[in-house]
Amino acid sequence: MRKHNPKNERIKRRYFIFLEEAKRMKSTSVDQVAAALSQFEAFTKHKDFAAFHIEDARKFKRNLAETVSPDTGKPLAKGTIYSRLMALKTFFEWLAGQSGYRSRLTYADAAYFNPSNRDTEIAKTVREKRVATFDEIRRALFAMPNTTDIEKRNRAVMAFIAMTGARDGAVASFKVKDVDMSRRRVYQDARHANTKFSKSFHTDFCPVGEDIEQVSRTILRT
Repeated sequence: MRKHNPKNERIKRRYFIFLEEAKRMKSTSVDQVAAALSQFEAFTKHKDFAAFHIEDARKFKRNLAETVSPDTGKPLAKGTIYSRLMALKTFFEWLAGQSGYRSRLTYADAAYFNPSNRDTEIAKTVREKRVATFDEIRRALFAMPNTTDIEKRNRAVMAFIAMTGARDGAVASFKVKDVDMSRRRVYQDARHANTKFSKSFHTDFCPVGEDIEQVSRTILRT
């Protein structure tokens, strides 16, 4: 049994470049698309994408529904199935417009990857996650060790996150000049900070109390 199809590999490479350069998709997201395509190819025994038939999509959906996760020993989560099917649907929609495939595929063919409405609703359901209360954050902060320089830094970073509500990835990439203690705000500058969706914006400090602000100042040296 062959483990890859050279023609498929070439068109996949073009698609991944399209996702990264035209759709501005992160490499981690492209990797997830690649994994979904690889799973589908393995299921079809690496059949040429140009020979795709709607029955391939229907059978693959049934196969996913019966697949057991090696990590949990349980059927794949609806959200996992949904994301893989949507990755395949989007790929075949794109493929239907490419030279060498237009006469073999239609955009409607890709719709056969759609899960049922019920499974879609379940996949999109977001369960509310419990987050720590501010009192719990305060107790944890002042219970942290505060002897070495590293311990003081860690404590100050936690205080700063509590004060700004900024994401940890963004905080790690801030510069001291981004923080304006006199105006009580931080500028999340996407030019160097790892902000969500690469957007720049100001964040005002939360009213956490002078004691927590003093802890955060130890790392800002202001």
